[in-house]
Parts: sequence; structure tokens; C-alpha cells
Amino acid sequence: MEKKVVRISVRNLVEFILRSGDLDSGSGVQDKEAMQKGSRIHRKIQKQMGSSYRSEVSLKEDTEYEDLILRVEGRADGIFTEEETVCIDEIKGVYKKLEHLESPVEVHRAQAMCYAWIYMLQNDLEKIDVQMTYAHLDTEEIRRFRESFSREELEAWYQKLTGEYHKWISFRLRWQEKRNASMKNLEFPFPYRKGQREMVAGVYHAVSSKKQIFVQAPTGVGKTMSSVFPSVRAIGEGKGELLFYLTAKTITRTVAQDAFEILRTKGLLFQTVTITAKEKLCFCEKTECTPEKCPWAKGHFDRVNDAVYELWTAGQFFSREKILEQAEKWKVCPFEMCLDLSSWVDGIICDYNYVFDPNVKLKRFFGDGVSGDYIFLIDEAHNLAERGREMYSASLAREDIMEIRKYIKPYSPRLYRALGRAARQLLEIKKDGETERILESTGTLPLTLLQAQGEMDRLLEEPPSQEVVDRILDFYFEVRDFLNISELVDENYEIYTSEGEDGKFRIRLFCVNPASNLQECLNKGKSTVFFSATLLPMQYYRKLLSTREDDYGIYVRSPFDPEKRCILTCVDVSSRYTRRGYEEYRRIAEYIARMAWQKKGNYMVFFPSYKLLEDVKQVYEQEFAADWVTCVCQTPSMNERDREEFLEEFKEQGETTLVGFCIMGGIFSEGIDLMGDRLIGAAIVGTGLPQVNTEREVLKKHYDRLGENGFDYAYRFPGMNKVLQAAGRVIRTKEDVGCILLMDERFRSTEYRILFPEEWNDMHICRMGNVESILKDFWKRNVLDIQ
Repeated sequence: MEKKVVRISVRNLVEFILRSGDLDSGSGVQDKEAMQKGSRIHRKIQKQMGSSYRSEVSLKEDTEYEDLILRVEGRADGIFTEEETVCIDEIKGVYKKLEHLESPVEVHRAQAMCYAWIYMLQNDLEKIDVQMTYAHLDTEEIRRFRESFSREELEAWYQKLTGEYHKWISFRLRWQEKRNASMKNLEFPFPYRKGQREMVAGVYHAVSSKKQIFVQAPTGVGKTMSSVFPSVRAIGEGKGELLFYLTAKTITRTVAQDAFEILRTKGLLFQTVTITAKEKLCFCEKTECTPEKCPWAKGHFDRVNDAVYELWTAGQFFSREKILEQAEKWKVCPFEMCLDLSSWVDGIICDYNYVFDPNVKLKRFFGDGVSGDYIFLIDEAHNLAERGREMYSASLAREDIMEIRKYIKPYSPRLYRALGRAARQLLEIKKDGETERILESTGTLPLTLLQAQGEMDRLLEEPPSQEVVDRILDFYFEVRDFLNISELVDENYEIYTSEGEDGKFRIRLFCVNPASNLQECLNKGKSTVFFSATLLPMQYYRKLLSTREDDYGIYVRSPFDPEKRCILTCVDVSSRYTRRGYEEYRRIAEYIARMAWQKKGNYMVFFPSYKLLEDVKQVYEQEFAADWVTCVCQTPSMNERDREEFLEEFKEQGETTLVGFCIMGGIFSEGIDLMGDRLIGAAIVGTGLPQVNTEREVLKKHYDRLGENGFDYAYRFPGMNKVLQAAGRVIRTKEDVGCILLMDERFRSTEYRILFPEEWNDMHICRMGNVESILKDFWKRNVLDIQ
């Protein structure tokens, strides 16, 4: 059988195997100007070396092992001959003062040594020189280090280097053979529910044909397993290599983990890692990744490869707890170890950020020029539209520029002047006194900020004190983000200014439609599955999440008996601002009471804001309280433990009634499973419309100009998504029975009714006078089912 050829670049090889020393996030901050300067100085030095100097020489060498062929390849910056001795030249641009450089950086030297060995082997040389050329990016001062190597020295060194990498690749190939074999007879782990087979087939077809698919599937269909199973099978058949399960909330990551674990109990071999945010993994009270402040950063790179290999070769599921345990054992940073582990597994469960966010995305998978046979499963895909807008937007406040400018004056006159120019340019925009306005462009502001960022880079490379770093670093990242986003600005953006509640004057680059930016990331992979219980209207989400013309969608119908669910539209109540006051609060409170009085059990009431929640709750407790009814309330300051305790209140049915007051679109309105009689009813107060603000109005005007209904895009569609998500908490399994009250007169109108899912066709209209009798009849019909 023909041996598999595994390719790796010289740079990636040496940076992986030979990295050493401390983890230090404070070092290595580079901007695009520095990269451009580095390229320019490379070319300048190469030209200065004369006609006999060969630049950018491509080199590659195959090393054959019994199970594979390792192909190492790259481009040497320069090769020249001097006094009959060939010399390999490796050029690096730095800001660091060259007199402080006592020897070449080990991984830089190793790159040159790899090129030297490949060239020596291909040209049958007995000796060769290696030269490290360091050039200061500002002064263009040059310092060189040169040494000679014999054939025996380089051969022994190179064999050890590639042999260490072969250990990793060899295990990976053996694992993949076992993994693929485990999938051949793998069956769907449950009896198919109505709609599941259709979804499984649709996902498998999309992955196999390298397409993107949108799946609207109601709560309880089993979307996670119905997307994971066919994707895993496709990987086993060679139709993909790495699975990304992307989520918007921590709780849905647990559902994905459970799905993989269920398949493992059926015989699947499949390694997955869950990437947790750095702050949640960090051992330190404050996340500061420097060897001075974190003992796990000290010598991290000396130990991390051994830590990863040991963990990777000993299991299938690498949870947060396992990552922390291994990091503690080896005294390495758990977050960085987790990222390194992700390079070797079959599936990665993580937040959207790690694929899409320009600042957070995993560059090992999505960096410039990097792509792969990735399959993306995007859970609760409706959330990606708003998240995408935020990830690809940026803003900068004039007051922040002025504050840093004043602070930095003693340390960098050039930075002081550059920030002064930026502040004046923003003042020009504001000078007519109109703080809220849409701009045609950012003018020359990005160019000025680019110069300022270059000066900050120089300052951060060798800062006068840690205090200076601490003071300007956040601002540095704000400027960097603004510059990066400014390069993306096109017809999908609006540039506007506003004055916030803090009194600061900001310019904002607002990504109105993130589809193009999201698609650029998805194009790094092979296939994408967008799935949610609330992708309606589907055309709206397709426009915001994808730019491909060949996407297709499927609508999976509910598998549950409609007789076990009662949906009522309460048409004599409203959450409109113009109607808010005691009378309306009392009507809402009375509806809640009448719902809860018909059957003892657990209920949730969802409000569009904390203000309305508090106002209604006060009236409810004063006028409709009952001894057998307990109220619990979501608060803005809830931490993870508070949320767990809140949900723990929703126990199996007892002799009392529990009413939970919650926020629509909040942590309890999607992604939670309160099955059986842990939740038997929900009331949704209002249509969920986002609050009117500058950004929403910019969004509305943008789509109005395109000939669309701007109100739909800015308000109605996002609002109805919250409504549908909240309603979806009630019916989770075929055994569930429950009622849903839609409490707003607007739900009766055509504009809202056309956004309801098909399974809501049996919805009834009610008023205060008959809501109790309708609910009483419903519970009477279903009382035997829930006993």
C-alpha cells in the first residue's frame, strides 16, 4: 500500500518541536505596519547582497518511515557562496535593540539549519554555513550571527527533529485508522423521531456535497445528535477531517459533549476537546500571562508538548476538568495547552469566537493561507447574526485618545503627536455640533492611527515600565481592532458617530450585514450546517449568515402531539410603551395568576426588560400572591452558580406552584432543558422588540435604503426570535405537556402571525374572561398524561 505523505513547513516544524522558555503574552505584539516593514527590509537586504545571492529559494525533503513519508518544505530567505562555502541566510526584522541580542533566537536558527541540511543533502556537501541576519525595523541597523556545520552534525540534529515529530504523526495516523473502522457499523443511537431521519439525511448530503444547509427544526427534534451523527459518519468515509461544533452559550456545549459520549457508548472512537475561555481556565486570580506574575507561564514551553502528548494519547474526551488536572500536573497554562491539544483531535466544541472573531479565531486553523477539510456545525445559528455584527464592528472614542495622549507625552513625543492628529480629525467630524450622523468614510483617520500604532509597538517592545504597558495596552488593542475592521468596510457597513451615556464622542464602524465576513471564515472549511429551532424567516437568516447562492434549507416538522400543547394569544393586553402603567401591569399580573391557578406546577414568565419585570412582579406579589405559589426572579448580576440555583428550583412537580420571572433573550430563554413537569407553562410578555437606539435606527435606515422593510430587520425579526426561543422551553419531549401564553395584542396581526412556525396553526385567541376556562379544559384533557 502506498505510504501517506504528511507535509509540514520548516517554520511550523521547528516552532512546534523546539519551542522553549516562558509564555509571555506581553511580548510579540505586532501590527501590520511592522509586518510590512519586515517584508520591505527583507527585500532590501536581499538586493544589497549582489547578483550571486539567490533569494526565496524553495526547498523540500522527504524522510521515509515505515508507516509514512514526512515532507518538510519551505523557502530559504537567501543562499550564497563565499570562499567556496555555501551559506544559508535567514533574515528577521525586529524592533528590539540589536545590542541586546546576544545570540540568535533558537527557532530562527533552527529554520536556517533545516534549510542548510536539505540543501547540503541535495547538493552532496560536506559542510555548510548558517547565517542569521537581524535587522532593526526603524534604523535598519543589521547584526549577523554565523556558524559552520558538518554533514554529520546536521544529519544527527535533523533526524532527531523529524523523529520527534514522527512520533506525533504516527500516533495520529494509527488513531484515524481505528476511528474510521469504528464508524463502519455505527447506527443512529435512538429510534428515529418524526423529522430526525430527514434532518440526518439532509446534513449528510450537505457534508458529502460540500454544501451549506440551513435547518429549521422545532425544539425536541434532537438537532444536536441529528447533526453530529451524519457528520461523524462522513468523516469516517473521508468526506471531512475535523469537526467544529460551534455554540453561543456554555450550556449548549454540554449538550454537544453528551451527544459524542452517547455515540462512544455505541462503539465510536472520536477525540473531542471543549475549548473554554481563558478566564475560566486560568489558575490565577487575575489573568496575566507573564512569567513574573504566573508560575504556570514560567517555563511553559519547556513542558507543554509532553503534557499534551500524554493527555492526547490516553483518552477521547478532553473536558475542562481534565485540561485543568493535566495543566496542574505539568505546571503549564491550561488554556494554551488546550489550544495545542485542539490541533490533534477529531472534533472541537467551542464558542463562535474561535472561528469567526478576528481577534480570537484560532489562527492554527483559520490564519492567512490556512484552511482544511473542516465541517462546521453551528448550533442555535440565529445567534450568529447579532454576534457577527458585534465581532466585525469597532469603535473609538475621542476622549480615550486624549487621555492616553496626555499620559504618554513624557515617554513618546512621536506617539503624542500622532494621537493629537487623530483627536483633531475626530473633532473636525464633530465641529458642526451634530454628534449623531452617518459618514461616507473614515477619511485619513486610519492612516493616522496606523502611525500611532507603530509608535505604540516601539514603546511596548522595550517599555520604560510595566505601568506604561498596563496603562496603554487596552487602548492599543482598541486601535488595532479599529484598523483591522477599517480594512473590511464595504457596502455591508455603516460608519456613524454618536455620543454615549458616558459623554464620550465615538466613531463606529458598524457591520450591518456580517454575511460576507462570516462566509470568508466558513470558506476555510468544506461544509456548514446552520441549525436552530428559530431560523424563521429563513431567507432573513440566509442573507445575514451566508453569501453562497447554492445554499439550501429544510424545515423539520414537530414530532410532538399538538393536543399536548395549548398556545393562546392574549389580545386584550399589551407591552407597548404607550400603554405601560398600573392598569396594564395589573392585567399582565392577572394573566400570570390565572395561568398558574389552573394547575399546580412550574411556570416561567418572560419579559422584554428588567424594568417591566420588576413593575409587573410588584403588582403580582401585592395583589395576586397565594400561599402555595412561590416566585423566583432572574437578576442582572447572576453568576454561574446563581443560575444553577435558579434552575434547581424547578424540581419535579410537587404540591406547590413556582413562577419564575425571567428576561426574554436572556440566559433562561434558550438552551435550557426543563423536561417533564419541571416546566409546564410559559407566558411571553410582548413581542421582544429590541430597544430603540442609534444602532438599531442605523440598521433600519440601511435596509430601508436597500428597498427592504427596515423595521423587520432591525426590530421585528430579532424580537420574534426571542419569543419563539422562550416558547420553546415548554415542550422538550413527547411526554411533555404545557401551555404557552403570548401576551400582546400585536401577535394577532398578520406581520407577526406569518413568522409563527407551522405547528402553531392551532393557536387560539383568548381574553381575560375566558383564559381560565380554556386552560381548565386543556388540563382536564391531559391530566391522565401527566400523572
